[in-house]
Amino acid sequence: MEYTVIFFTHSGAIKFDRKLKAKNINCELMPVPRSLSSNCGIGAKIVFDGDLRDIIDDEVEKIFQTQDHQKELVYEAE
Repeated sequence: MEYTVIFFTHSGAIKFDRKLKAKNINCELMPVPRSLSSNCGIGAKIVFDGDLRDIIDDEVEKIFQTQDHQKELVYEAE
């Protein structure tokens, strides 16, 4: 599955990128459209088939699943 991950901070995005690359999960940092978030402006595009709970940490604000060019919110931090 393809996901767009949104973060609270720029440093959170960079930490997440390093964490996923250490687990051999492809992660591409990119600008986030304002329609998805008004926070830090950096997100990550990932392709991941595992359990999202294995990669979610305190830095992750939201995760959108991309399907048929549509983004569906599948996780939001409390």
